[in-house]
This record gives sequence, C-alpha cells and structure tokens, in this order.
Amino acid sequence: MTDYDYDLFVIGGGSGGVRAARIAATHGARVGIAEEYRYGGTCVIRGCVPKKLFVYASKFSEEFEDAEGFGWTVGERTFSWEKLVAAKDQEITRLEGLYRRNLERSNVELHDSRAVLEDAHTVRLLSTGQSFTAKYILIAVGASPNVDRDLPGNEHVITSNEAFHLDHLPEKIVVAGGGYIAVEFAGIFNGLGVDTTLIYRGGEILRGFDTDLRTTVREEMEKKGIRVVLNDAFEKIEKQEDGSLVGRTKGGETLAAGQIMFAIGRNPHSNDLGLEKAGVETDGIGAIKVGPDLRTNVESIYAVGDVTNRANLTPVAIREGHAFADTVFGDKPWQVDHSLIATAVFSQPEMGTVGLTQEEALERTSNLDIYKASFRPMKHTLSGRDEKMLMKMIVDADTDKVLGVHVVGPDAGELAQILGVTLQMGATKADFDRTIAVHPTAAEELVTMREPTERLRG
Repeated sequence: MTDYDYDLFVIGGGSGGVRAARIAATHGARVGIAEEYRYGGTCVIRGCVPKKLFVYASKFSEEFEDAEGFGWTVGERTFSWEKLVAAKDQEITRLEGLYRRNLERSNVELHDSRAVLEDAHTVRLLSTGQSFTAKYILIAVGASPNVDRDLPGNEHVITSNEAFHLDHLPEKIVVAGGGYIAVEFAGIFNGLGVDTTLIYRGGEILRGFDTDLRTTVREEMEKKGIRVVLNDAFEKIEKQEDGSLVGRTKGGETLAAGQIMFAIGRNPHSNDLGLEKAGVETDGIGAIKVGPDLRTNVESIYAVGDVTNRANLTPVAIREGHAFADTVFGDKPWQVDHSLIATAVFSQPEMGTVGLTQEEALERTSNLDIYKASFRPMKHTLSGRDEKMLMKMIVDADTDKVLGVHVVGPDAGELAQILGVTLQMGATKADFDRTIAVHPTAAEELVTMREPTERLRG
C-alpha cells in the first residue's frame, strides 16, 4: 500500500491520456482520469474523425460529375447539411462510448470534471471540489484553437470547434489560415457548394511541407473554385444588420461572407491548470516543457501530446502515452522517435508525406537526386477532370538512401502510411527499383522512376 489515492492520475481524456491510462492500468497501476468535456479528445470529438467524415461528404459533388464520363446518368441530387451533422454526431457519440467502456474495462476510474493541479502530487476536481493524490500525474489536455484577440471584430468569427455544429451552411465563407485545418475545411465547404475563399498571411499555404507539394495543392484547390488570397490578413471584421460579415484586410480586400472561420493555429490548453502551484515550467506560449522521457521539471509530473507543442499529431500523442506508461509502470523504458513521422493532409486533392522536404534535405547534404512525376490519374482520363497527381522522391546521392517521399493525389494518406514503414527501415532507391510494380496503379510510379528530374550537387 502507498500513501497516495492513485498511482497515476491523468488530466485529459484525449487520445494520449486515454492510451496512457489504459496501458498503465494493464501494468497493475491504480489509475484515475479526469476529462471536462467528452472522452476521445479533439481528434475524436471535434477534429480528425468528424473532419474526415465531412471530407467524404464533400467529395460526392465531384463523384457525381465524374460518373457521367463512365456512362452513368446521375439525376437530380440534393444535400442536407442537417442530415450530415446528425449522422456525424451519432458516430461521435458511439466512439465516445467506446472510449469510456475501454477505460472502465481496464479498471480506470473516470471523473467527468476539469481537474487542476494543487501541488506535485495533488489534483482537484472543479465540479465537486474533491482532491486526490497520486504518485505520478500525467498532463494530456491538448490544445485549443487560436483566435487573434487583438483583431477588431474577432468575436464574430468561428473556429473548427463551431464549424462542426453550424445550424446551416452559409452561402459564402472565408477561412483564415494556411495549415492543415484551414486547407481541409476550405475543401470541405467548397465541395458542399459554399462559395469559399482562403486567406493566408504567407506567400504559400501549408508552411513546413515540401514546396512542390504546397504549390500543387494550392493550384488544384483554385481549379476547384476556391479563391486563395496570399500575403494578406484581416484588419477588422464587421457584422452587418442582416447578420452577415464583412472582413477588411490589410491589403485592401473587402471579403463578404455568411461565416468567417479562423484556423490560424492552436495553443497549448494549459491556462488555469495550476501549473504554477506545482512549479511546472512552460514556454512563452504555454507549452509544457518535457524531456525525451516526457517528464517535466517536476519529478512526479509528466506531459504528452499537443500541450507540449512538439509534433502535434494524434498518433504521436498515442505513442507518447504508451511510452510513458511502459516506462514508468511497465519496466519497459522506451522513447518516441519524432524524427520520421508520416502524415497526411486531407486537402482536396489529398497530400501524404513522410521524411524530409527538399529544403530540409539540402540542409543535411548538398548532393541530392530528385525524382518527380506529375500526371493525370487514370480515373480522370474518362471523367475529363483537369486534376494532376504529383509524386516526389528525395534521395541522398552519396548513400542512395531515400530521405523523403511526398504525394499529392487520391489516397495519398494511405500511401504515406506504407511509405513510412519503408523509410523507417532505411530503404534505398535501389530497394524501390527492385520492387515489381502493381499495374495499373498510381503508386507504381514510385518504383518505376529511373532517372532523376534534378541532380543537385555541391
């Protein structure tokens, strides 16, 4: 017996916190977890999962059009936003139930409340005022959408949180931002028939990804009817008498819309968590500082996921939660490798990527072979749609090792997952060349590209 109520108390019931709680419990730990909203976190409740469902819904408008090129006659069609939202809500409720049941089956005690730190070993539930002690505390509270609080009229905008629950679709929408969320929601709204504008302060969308892919995605978005405004940002937002909005930009644009959505980044959800009481260190934006073992500067307190503001992806948070539990409670210490993470952007067209961008690779070695293939997917030879697919491979010319593979086009995310395995194993270009193609597929381009399109030396 110990003097603590729990061996582990987890603050936050998202993907990382739930995984840590369950694994720790299977190792024999007495675990409590607190969640103030719904179990599953941002990804399941109002992030990746509902977003992907909306992406599926938005693609049907093009699928109906493409069908005619294959001999189908598609009759009158209508779309109900209300039906989509209801179906999405039903699925999210089902998933949250699974999260709860899986925790309970693992003998984790659930507390439906916001929890805050009182000291290095004590948490307090705000809903009841109860306090619990724990030998270890794990913070897994994630991040929340950022809105420019200095922008006049910011109270009129929505974020991705509200976008999942709109009463009705607006006729026009302006999405501010150029990252994952902004680009994905621009595609969703456009596919559902909304007049869509994307405004971004930078010179190209999707900062941090390979330049060729960024340009390709933006050009294809514009082909689909999305207006993209670059190098500009809102100066103020005004609400009109009829409830509509007008956004005035620093570049002199006047953008009228039924809704204006901000997707300009997310901030660690660490405010009012009691971190100062326990002495937990954070950086300038509130991200909790952790070492490779996920421990904070306080010996008994750890943190995983987006609240640490490192690789802000759900699968990373899950891996970190698992590593924490195995290390602290399972006598199986290991650390998460953040150096090679496959990821996808469910833009339209989709983007999948793993490894280094060309710009990053040039910082490591000056001798690169670049392989690129741009082509129209086979489906569109009959549909007639003007859409290109891009595949790009970056190879270290001195060692033949594949440093990065990047894809824009249908099912790019699925490809990225498998490509991640090959790069994790240290695949070379010769390994790809020895692999027999699957024909006819788009992916066969990855094993049939023989001559570099660029040779960068010195």
